[in-house]
Amino acid sequence: MKIRLFTLPNMLTLANLMAGVLAIIATLNYHNYEMALWLIVAAAVFDFFDGFVARLLNQQSPLGVQLDSLADDVTFGVAPALVMFDLYRGAQAVWVDDAVVMQWLGIVVLLIAAFSVLRLAKFNIDTTQSAEFEGLPTPANALLLISLALLAEQGYIILAKEHILLIALLSCYLLVSPIRMFALKFKGFGIKDNALRYGFIVVAAAIIICCPTYSVVAIIVLYIVTSLVRWLLTRSKA
Repeated sequence: MKIRLFTLPNMLTLANLMAGVLAIIATLNYHNYEMALWLIVAAAVFDFFDGFVARLLNQQSPLGVQLDSLADDVTFGVAPALVMFDLYRGAQAVWVDDAVVMQWLGIVVLLIAAFSVLRLAKFNIDTTQSAEFEGLPTPANALLLISLALLAEQGYIILAKEHILLIALLSCYLLVSPIRMFALKFKGFGIKDNALRYGFIVVAAAIIICCPTYSVVAIIVLYIVTSLVRWLLTRSKA
């Protein structure tokens, strides 16, 4: 079987990977969370268009599927884990006085990378996630974590070491949770079938206009809460 390495979809996937690598460098070498965030945003755009272009050009392949997961692991798993770990190292503890204990507990933050891999592997073999997701998608999780780190670095919020640990644990749970989360995938443009999506987009646009500083965090939290309420209502009717 002849394997084509350099197709346009694969190049977009590799661009996603390179953006993730640059985000890691921006974090570890320069502690520049703003640059890391914009690189992850760019990676998310590349991640969206690699699949779109593959379907458009009929260039879907097993190689592309593997590349996509490996790139996403670095960009949306390792990068946000290292951003939060870097933030953790510079944060102060407020409840625990033992510096050695808090230093070792920083390993917990790196679990974000491990649970992101679990999330991606589960997605690859779960045929029920074509129209919606089970658990928080890794791009949304990465954007949420890096945005929180940026807000903390800029002084808009205060995150102690204990807060970062709790955020990391919640992030790990959300990634592999059974919560069904709606996808912004339009199979048509009718209002009836897409009311939730249209409503979410309108509210998200309003958030960006009204409070751009907190918009990324607010929109992703809104997405999680909306999906959770929808999931609970669906389960109660079952």
